[in-house]
Amino acid sequence: MSQKPFSLSPDLKRLRDEGYFVQIRGGFLVMRKVPYIDAQRQVQNGTLISSLALAGDVTQRPDTHVVFFDGEYPCRPDGAPIEQIKNSSQRFDLGNGIIARHRFSSKPTGGYTDYHHKMTTYASILSGPAAVLDPDANPRAFGAPEEEDASMFNYTETASDRAGIGVLTALLTSERIAIIGLGGTGSYVLDIVAKTPVREIHLFDGDEFLQHNAFRAPGAPSIDELREAPKKVDYFKSIYSRMHRGIATHPQHLDETNLHLLAGISFAFINMDAGEAKKRIVEKLERLGVPFVDVGMGLELVDGSLGGILRVTTSIPEKRDHVHNGCVSFEDGDDDLYSSNIQVADLNALNAIMATIKWKKLRGFYRDLEKELHSTYTTDGNLLLNSHTDDAAQTS
Repeated sequence: MSQKPFSLSPDLKRLRDEGYFVQIRGGFLVMRKVPYIDAQRQVQNGTLISSLALAGDVTQRPDTHVVFFDGEYPCRPDGAPIEQIKNSSQRFDLGNGIIARHRFSSKPTGGYTDYHHKMTTYASILSGPAAVLDPDANPRAFGAPEEEDASMFNYTETASDRAGIGVLTALLTSERIAIIGLGGTGSYVLDIVAKTPVREIHLFDGDEFLQHNAFRAPGAPSIDELREAPKKVDYFKSIYSRMHRGIATHPQHLDETNLHLLAGISFAFINMDAGEAKKRIVEKLERLGVPFVDVGMGLELVDGSLGGILRVTTSIPEKRDHVHNGCVSFEDGDDDLYSSNIQVADLNALNAIMATIKWKKLRGFYRDLEKELHSTYTTDGNLLLNSHTDDAAQTS
């Protein structure tokens, strides 16, 4: 991430100016080389870790008095544990390469005013006893900070780490995602994927963003933006690149002449109408060994109200036959009501949510008990059905 929090936040800047070895890792503030005494009365160095509350690039008042610690349990000069800060001890995998072994709790009257107050208080509790045995034991033993983590966000994502799921979010960091089609459902897929730390997001769509698109996509374009008739890929990149780096645009429809653009993709979302182009894309992804999700929607107007079925079909290298045996249609369906650009943003969003949840299941972010590869949701009965399981995974 950028250095801005250290230049814009007086408490963080003060920590560095005073010689503390502090870094930001994901949504955590990390203080390294903190001296402490272990149970054998030896002086060691440990790491203090605090969740980080930010408003943009500026720190807020700490939202918790608790910190994590990576090291042996700290002791007094006589080797007795420092009991007044004890909270819990276990292996904490906090994500972003951060592991801790203990959680400490020490809350001053009125709480901590800022992160300088919080981190130096804990550093003093640990290093004070160490200085009794070794006068040179000093948490201000400044060393040049390592390069900050190469986050794909333009500002720190703090929610995952504060909720303790940073290690799960990290499962997505190496992904190179293709979103093929940025219509109603594809644009909502982008809205969700852009809030994850994936390495790259490739947008494929040759159409312009027109007035009817405004009513079936997230956000609210202005009339001036619509008058420009931008390419969809450019319109959406201009929005989501404010948050996420690594968004690449491909302002063309995929066909047999440019399928090479899918090389290097690790996962694909197909959000497009049936037809020969979709068939060629599916065949290319299969040859590349790339897993993908294909979404579909069928609607009908009966007795003055709409009804329909949403579909999410998943293809993985271990099982692809169901895609070609009726789960996905490759025949044009121009007579379907949905193909008339009907405005059902709620169903588009739901279809995108179902697709992205399945992607996260495949990557281990969400628990996946059934290993389903084909799901349908029927609106009039609120009915969700799963089928075509990954049999290999079920028996493993």
